[in-house]
Amino acid sequence: MSDSANGHHGRSAQEVVEQLRLEFVDELTETLQSLDVEMDAARNGRCDMRKLVTDCRRAAVQFRGQAANFAMHRLATVAHRLEEYLANTPEVTPPRIWDDLAGYFDLMIRLAQGKAADTDPAALVRALPAKLGFDLGDIEIRNVEVLLVMPHGAQTRFVERELQQCGYRVSLMADSLRAFAMVVETKPDLVIISAMMPDLEGIDLAMALSAMPSTRNIPLAVITSLDKDDDILKLLPKRVPVLFKGASFADDLFKALDNLFLI
Repeated sequence: MSDSANGHHGRSAQEVVEQLRLEFVDELTETLQSLDVEMDAARNGRCDMRKLVTDCRRAAVQFRGQAANFAMHRLATVAHRLEEYLANTPEVTPPRIWDDLAGYFDLMIRLAQGKAADTDPAALVRALPAKLGFDLGDIEIRNVEVLLVMPHGAQTRFVERELQQCGYRVSLMADSLRAFAMVVETKPDLVIISAMMPDLEGIDLAMALSAMPSTRNIPLAVITSLDKDDDILKLLPKRVPVLFKGASFADDLFKALDNLFLI
């Protein structure tokens, strides 16, 4: 096949991908505009709030995957945060939900249309609202981003609550491969990783993040139910604290946060 033919097919493939990307941007814009109308109806009692939440979460999950396919990483991250924001929506929603959702919709449209492409991802996530479902009470929300790389479950929810009690903004990623990219992009203030994860083991992820120049200064901790003398834990850098599941967990967590200067 000639070089000109190769070039022709290459350009054609790029054109197809670009056309698909533009169609995705149009779909996202139309969907979010429709959700904005639905939100206004819910705000005025003309639409069921639970339906709005479900529709928003469904759209967020859909757009997260599609944005990642087109390497629109900032958009994928914000879509992930929107789904998390709504994951534990209480029956009685706080008044802030309306402005929060409007802000998410506007930001996602601007990101999709390339109007906020130069925004620093780390600053982007820190400007997003704290997620629903946690009674803030007198707790002051601190500008500290914590990423939990753990499977979904009761243990993860417990760890999340403990960190929220400290006023931290907590995000969860149950996929260690995706978590790797998210850490590189958003630079959280602390990453807590389950030692045993599917696909990419948590120990491997912790070792990689500790070694890379772009992430080695990000505080890490590993959480595990392994015995403290297990050989695999000896592979971790000495500066990475290990949190053991069980009665001592809360004390281990407090000690780790103190040593990492996060409390």
